Amino acid sequence: MKFSYLLTLSIAFSISTTALAASKEEKLFLKGNCNNCHTFSAETVGPTRVAIADKYRGDPNAHEILEKKVRVGGSGSWGVMPMPGTRSTITDDEIKTLVKWILETKPLPEKSEKKAK
Repeated sequence: MKFSYLLTLSIAFSISTTALAASKEEKLFLKGNCNNCHTFSAETVGPTRVAIADKYRGDPNAHEILEKKVRVGGSGSWGVMPMPGTRSTITDDEIKTLVKWILETKPLPEKSEKKAK
């Protein structure tokens, strides 16, 4: 009995600390359900955050393009699967914050395949 109580308690604490550790941007990403199609670096339904940042890196119009795409949705940039627009409960300022965060995404450093001999 005590073991199951402790197990339940430790699971609850690990979930709550993960939620508390999330940044404002990560919380917005979840609030907008962006995580249903996008991840940091593993391809799923939509492009990764790394791929989006890489594609638009250096484009002076990137913020404007992506803010509009996040708000109203779109298709054709990454294949045939259309991206739905964001619900109206997400404000324009929150979209600006999300787009800035996505564009600042840097890829993980690649591990060297060469081993010291």
